[in-house]
This record gives sequence, C-alpha cells and structure tokens, in this order.
Amino acid sequence: MGILGWIVLGLVVGALAKLVMPGKDPGGILVTLLLGIVGALVGGFIGRVLFRTGLGDFFDLRTWVLALLGALLVLGVYRVVTGRRAHI
Repeated sequence: MGILGWIVLGLVVGALAKLVMPGKDPGGILVTLLLGIVGALVGGFIGRVLFRTGLGDFFDLRTWVLALLGALLVLGVYRVVTGRRAHI
C-alpha cells in the first residue's frame, strides 16, 4: 500500500474505532487519523506475530480487521494515558 492508502485506511479505521468506543477524546480529525495509522501498524504487527500474517492489500478484509483491532487497542491506551494526565 502506498502512503495515500495508509492515510485513507487510518482515517477510516480511526473513525470506526471511535464509533465502536464512543466517548470524549482530546483532539480532532488529525488525532483520529494518527491513531488509526498507528493502530493499523500495531494491528499488522500483532497479526504477523500471533497469526503469521500481516496487512495485505487495501481491499483485503484481513487488512481492515487487523487495522481496526489495532486502532481499538491504541485508542484504549490513548484514553488511559490522557485520562491519567488530565487528573494530575
């Protein structure tokens, strides 16, 4: 996938992750995009380590599922980190 593909995948998957885990998050579309891209990378890494498969082509279902799982994980960690920082 090219850089444009990663950006589109990150934006869509980041938005889907926020739909699955609703709540207040600091940041706007840029944070959503970054969380989605990082989540896609994390999902690809986890898929490669656990299932011996990585991210495939842009239209491959495996790519979207791994990216979404990674984005949910990254969003959860992001909320824990920013939640602690906000209370201090």
